[in-house]
Amino acid sequence: MLRLIILLFCILFVNQAQAQKEVIYHVFQRSFFDSNADQHGDLEGIRQKLDYLQQTGVTSIMLTPLYTSDFYHNYFATDFEKIDPKYGSFKEYRDLVQEVHRRGMKIYQDVEMQYVVGKHPWFTDSYQNPKSGYSQYIFYDDTANKKPWYFFNAPEFTIYDGSTQQIAIVNMKSKAVKDYTLKVLKYWADPNGDGDFYDGVDGYRLDHMMDDLDNAGKLTHLFRDFWVPLLADLKKVNPKLIITAEQANWGSYGYEYFSKGTVDRVFAFRLQAAISSFNKEAIIKAADSTFNYLPKGKDQVVFIENHDTKRFASVSGGNIDKERVGAALNILLGGIPSIYYGQEIGMKGEQLKGPTDGNDIAIREAFDWYKSGDGKGMANWYKDTGIWWDNRNNRPDDGISLEEETSDPMSLYNFYKTLLHIRRMENAFEDTRFTNLPNANPNVLTFIKRANRRPVLVMVNLGDKEETVTVEDGNALHLTAVKLLAGYDNVKFPKGGKTLVLPPYAIQVWRLLLD
Repeated sequence: MLRLIILLFCILFVNQAQAQKEVIYHVFQRSFFDSNADQHGDLEGIRQKLDYLQQTGVTSIMLTPLYTSDFYHNYFATDFEKIDPKYGSFKEYRDLVQEVHRRGMKIYQDVEMQYVVGKHPWFTDSYQNPKSGYSQYIFYDDTANKKPWYFFNAPEFTIYDGSTQQIAIVNMKSKAVKDYTLKVLKYWADPNGDGDFYDGVDGYRLDHMMDDLDNAGKLTHLFRDFWVPLLADLKKVNPKLIITAEQANWGSYGYEYFSKGTVDRVFAFRLQAAISSFNKEAIIKAADSTFNYLPKGKDQVVFIENHDTKRFASVSGGNIDKERVGAALNILLGGIPSIYYGQEIGMKGEQLKGPTDGNDIAIREAFDWYKSGDGKGMANWYKDTGIWWDNRNNRPDDGISLEEETSDPMSLYNFYKTLLHIRRMENAFEDTRFTNLPNANPNVLTFIKRANRRPVLVMVNLGDKEETVTVEDGNALHLTAVKLLAGYDNVKFPKGGKTLVLPPYAIQVWRLLLD
């Protein structure tokens, strides 16, 4: 029986993150860890779990929005300047940011400034009141302010608790809106305005960033007129701020955001779809387009799941071998890996159908810390609120929890730790390009990372059958002079050969000793 080697390492993590290759942990904080027993995950809960994140191999944290909102996900604000009290106080926010920076890590905020809820003062004061000082803040289709432009042209949305709320579109052509947005983002970058960014955010994720908002032809040329000048002014405060745009069009590689929107990073949506397909040619094509045409200084954030997508464990039908393949491609292909909270332990989730935002709770469930599914810190804020609780994925004794997986050397969690350690320790992963290593097998992906004289070869069997693969350029690579970093220890190239047999869903990672 083949023995799968999982290399477990004791990770010395204090003050080392700046020297490491970046790995983002995308956390839906309401569901992560509850520090005060109110069942809502919070900022102090994240601070308490920084050891866990660093021991896993994470170097950066990407939050979901913090500001107050009637929506549990906080994407539509009632006040952009106040932290949702369920997440904690400003002091707890500052403590988290400063502790993150003390450890050499980074922290990013997620903002969506294009929309406000019906309770926001901009809307309540200006609706049917053209003389309001906030009239220019909301986009109205008439001069009497009786016809606001609603999100998706829907006059109201249903929230998971059964209440309803409006979402109005902000007039991003207004100078007052641009000035206000700059003021807010400058504040979180340097809260006390002293020029020391130890208490400030390291960058922003710009949710649903568009040049023509919602493709409606009403707010157009927003890159040129709104985002480019705003981001230029923002970087005058801190030139090191990192701006990451979420493309509204998930079919886009995002290059227009670099050339026209002047952002630093985009999300590799096309690659995410290709990885989920387990189709070799689709992955090669997407990886080539994602990495090999990047402008200097720009990056792609690589992910296999996030707060808007089906969990990868559900995509793979709960097959841990397929989940390992997803993990390997997420972390080793290139770009900046982003791990969505719970992904590392194989949490499942798929959106339900219906008109309420509660249907997305299935992909935003409480991080499963314990075998029993219950315990200190469990953020079950949605308990007994609807079918998303009754049909929840998190169940006791299902093998999917940090408690169950930590001590199991064959667990998905420990496989993630192994991959992240390899990526951190092997300088070859500084290679920003994707270099496919040709082979004729339609189910085996082979690629090489080569940033120095210690290249790394990765071979992945994308299928559920044993596969024979011949590396076409194998003679030039000295395939018998290798060090196994991860994989089966008895899967080897014969002396002088370039053909081997891979078990189903095998992942082999070798450092080439002779190049």
